Amino acid sequence: MTASETSQTQALSDKFWERKTLDEMTDAEWEAVCDGCGLCCLTKLQDEETDEIVYTRVVCPYSDPGTAQCTDYANRSINVPACVQLTRERVAEFDWLPDTCAYRVLHNGLPLPDWHPLLSGNKESVAEAGIGLTAIPVIVDTGDLDYEDYLLNEHEI
Repeated sequence: MTASETSQTQALSDKFWERKTLDEMTDAEWEAVCDGCGLCCLTKLQDEETDEIVYTRVVCPYSDPGTAQCTDYANRSINVPACVQLTRERVAEFDWLPDTCAYRVLHNGLPLPDWHPLLSGNKESVAEAGIGLTAIPVIVDTGDLDYEDYLLNEHEI
């Protein structure tokens, strides 16, 4: 068994997400909570009059639509200054994240869905459940797109 598999097995048996708040989690636990869907990487627009957040199909050039992962995660805030880093201190502000986001789910006191990798033991379970970037035909931002041409309906997220 690899170190990663051992760590995942420990996480599954420990179920830290059921006994700790997001604030109490270690950095490694916090990162493990992320289901890797990539929906947070979709470009979003905010209506100036209603403050409503609308998702687009557009992802930044560092997003890999095939895996829903950032290709330079460690430098994401440097590469894309508008990239919002999800932190414990600001989790309550992230109501713009999709309802499926594990951070929102846990923040709202709900259980993780069965397809979450911490429960399934399989990173592919997110895509298999039809959740995330891999389930949406996305467009990689070229810098000259009119985002309003790529709006997503609520049921697409």
